[in-house]
Amino acid sequence: MIDTSSSNPPIPPAVPEGAPGDPSHHRTIRSFVRRTGRTTLGQAKAFADVGPKFLLSYSGQAMDYAAVYQRSAPTILEIGFGMGEATAHIAALMPEKNFLCCEVHTPGVGALLKRIDEQALGNIRILQHDAVEVIDNMLPLASLDGAHIFFPDPWHKKKHNKRRLIQAPLIAKLAARLKPGGYLHCATDWQPYAEQILEVLSAEALLQNTADTANGGYAPKPDYRPLTKFENRGIKLGHGVWDVVFTRV
Repeated sequence: MIDTSSSNPPIPPAVPEGAPGDPSHHRTIRSFVRRTGRTTLGQAKAFADVGPKFLLSYSGQAMDYAAVYQRSAPTILEIGFGMGEATAHIAALMPEKNFLCCEVHTPGVGALLKRIDEQALGNIRILQHDAVEVIDNMLPLASLDGAHIFFPDPWHKKKHNKRRLIQAPLIAKLAARLKPGGYLHCATDWQPYAEQILEVLSAEALLQNTADTANGGYAPKPDYRPLTKFENRGIKLGHGVWDVVFTRV
């Protein structure tokens, strides 16, 4: 599963596999929206130096976590890690767990690879591919110990709400791939999206809320999730942040 075929830096495709421009892409729900951005020299160097070890190739075949990570350990899926700040923080806090991280934004992948190198993190692997296809085709049922979706695109306009990632079909797929007792942790700083997330997760029969009704069904921020610079800035401006944590029954 780990691409060690070349010592040269992986050259990210102009259009990632599964992205809207790829003729093989026919999915109505995606885990991403295409964004532009320039890869820095440091990120490019990280692609060259550590990419061959920590970047996985999309295969469409069921993943053997023990083979990928060279150990047996709880595995956590993260969908859309941005620039990887929270991912690296959590992985450093939990070296006993494996983190499988999906992101299509090339500068973000490069930034996380750079953090992996700088912090000597050995428990992260990255798939630069649409997470929906990864879930469908590579993640066995009842195989994950947890899943993180932090600050997905809220698609603020009502007419665009249908583009939001967290909808019933995706949550059903994720719930089926969680082990009994495994958890799904979502966080957003957009209250209407928080309400939708809570509604969608509450409607999934395989999931149970960890929070009580005293806080409207929202969970206290788990200690492992750090406050990012973006989040701190929002809090100073009076913006709220909502965490939703459910477990697989």
